[in-house]
Amino acid sequence: MTTEAAPDEVAPRRPRLSRRYVERVAEPGPPVQTGSDWSTWSTYDRAELGFRDHWYPAVWAHEVGRTPVPVTICGEKVVLVRDDRTGAIKGLHDRCPHRGVPLSLGRRQFPGTISCPYHGWTYDLEDGRLAAVITDGPDSPICGKVSVATYPVQERLGLVFVYIGELREDGTPPPVEDDIPAELTQNTLVLGGRNEIRDGNWRFAAENGFDEGHAKYLHNTALWRLFKVMPTWNRTRIVERDGWLIRVQDEVHWEAEFPGVGRFSNKRWWKRMPLPDRPGKNGDANPVIAALDLPGFVSIRLPGILRVAYPQFLHYEWYVPVDADHVRYVQLMVRFETGWKAAAFKATYLTAIRWLFHGQFTAQDAWMVDVMDSPPERLYRPDLSLTAWRKHIEDSDVVVQTVARRGH
Repeated sequence: MTTEAAPDEVAPRRPRLSRRYVERVAEPGPPVQTGSDWSTWSTYDRAELGFRDHWYPAVWAHEVGRTPVPVTICGEKVVLVRDDRTGAIKGLHDRCPHRGVPLSLGRRQFPGTISCPYHGWTYDLEDGRLAAVITDGPDSPICGKVSVATYPVQERLGLVFVYIGELREDGTPPPVEDDIPAELTQNTLVLGGRNEIRDGNWRFAAENGFDEGHAKYLHNTALWRLFKVMPTWNRTRIVERDGWLIRVQDEVHWEAEFPGVGRFSNKRWWKRMPLPDRPGKNGDANPVIAALDLPGFVSIRLPGILRVAYPQFLHYEWYVPVDADHVRYVQLMVRFETGWKAAAFKATYLTAIRWLFHGQFTAQDAWMVDVMDSPPERLYRPDLSLTAWRKHIEDSDVVVQTVARRGH
């Protein structure tokens, strides 16, 4: 869809009044920006807290031990704690039903339990059942009559995944693998990653990741791209495959003459031409990546997962809704290697890639997501990636998380 840009209209100034006209008139306001709202995408417009019935990555698994760890996902407050009886991580709603005190402030008095710090209401980590009330004695009559909502939790890729949504008829959630790209669960790999909460709504973060136009301009100052030429503009189309929307570059223009303005190019004598516009184009891709047979190098899928495919590695971003104004930004760089190649990648990631790519490069994205004020908006030709993503959500069978619910 193409929308021509037009200059912003401004609010009309108040008319000149005769001295005899004494009725008060309103002072002129700020400029009125014309543009579209999100009424065309009503489901998307309501999804500021994301979607239910999905697994979301929360924190790194090694960060969860005996000490409770609070997280917020899709507006729901969850406390994560490792069960010392089994070693498994459990998730409970982070609120004691007694007086509403966060359980993440609690203590671990008995094996397999967590106790509220206020009055010692003690809950079993397995099912959330009130197992004891320390300040009411061993025969407290309320035991067994109160429980805390629980959340399904799984460990994958070194991360803790939490399920937000309704359980199936048998009381179980869908497999966590439904929300993890198949190549990450079916192959041997090594990864490095970064996990942080950033300002801005998750939808802006997801749109930024899939946005066709920004990388060539916003990131042409990034240190990660210091020695690589960025295109000036592209002609792009979107294809859908197996639930992924994929950006396909039909034309790549490295420089251009803009009538009446001048010539623009990112070429410099010290920069080399970049990687091809799809990972297997030159026939040098890793076998796992080549087998994906991707027509383009950037793709996105529900509930908010971005994949950027290079010939030798894959970069992933999860945009996990925290609340209306914050997003958990999980970045993974993955290589399908073993032995010394895997060890070399880990060393390179920790010494350079983590701060160059997952730091300074994507910090430019975080800057834009934070300052963005949309809608209203005036879209242009490269925004076909955004409108395709929004339409994909409208056409999908998604359940919007409209309020901060409390477990199951």
